[in-house]
Amino acid sequence: MSKHQTVPFPENPIVMGKLGAAFGIRGWLKVFSSTEDAESIFDYQPWFIQRAGKWQQVELESWKRHSQEIIIKVKGFDDRDAAALLTNCEVVVDANSLPPLEEGDYYWKDLMGCKVVTSKGYELGKVVDMMETGSNDVLVVKANLKDAFGVKERLIPFLNEQVIKKVDLATGFIEVDWDPGF
Repeated sequence: MSKHQTVPFPENPIVMGKLGAAFGIRGWLKVFSSTEDAESIFDYQPWFIQRAGKWQQVELESWKRHSQEIIIKVKGFDDRDAAALLTNCEVVVDANSLPPLEEGDYYWKDLMGCKVVTSKGYELGKVVDMMETGSNDVLVVKANLKDAFGVKERLIPFLNEQVIKKVDLATGFIEVDWDPGF
């Protein structure tokens, strides 16, 4: 096996992807990226995984595209059986190591839990998930239990200036121009 040191859990963990099945006989693995551009998962280092309740930092030896998939070689995992031990492990990085974004851009993780309120002051609920539709991202907002419109969940397009009027991450507040009945 390899010399993987046990490292503390990342201070601010964020899942960037997942390791898939072993690929071939030389220790390669499929990797599924949760990043907007699949290959950008390699821009975020170091990677951490959790096995048997312990955190390990993994070091990549190599990666490449194979057809429509990305495959990786983890240092010290040199055959199919060793690589298979990593199958289904989530690829985690410390969010503190993410690069800063330009004004008006946000990491999805930062929008989770934000309270969403209309420009007229109606509280629509809290962001519980995000979706990518191809044309724009969408906030998945869980409505308050006693929503006056009987809505349980709202899908609100993340369109800056058009729908999204203000995002204040410090207070966890998003102001939107949105009909609460929709």
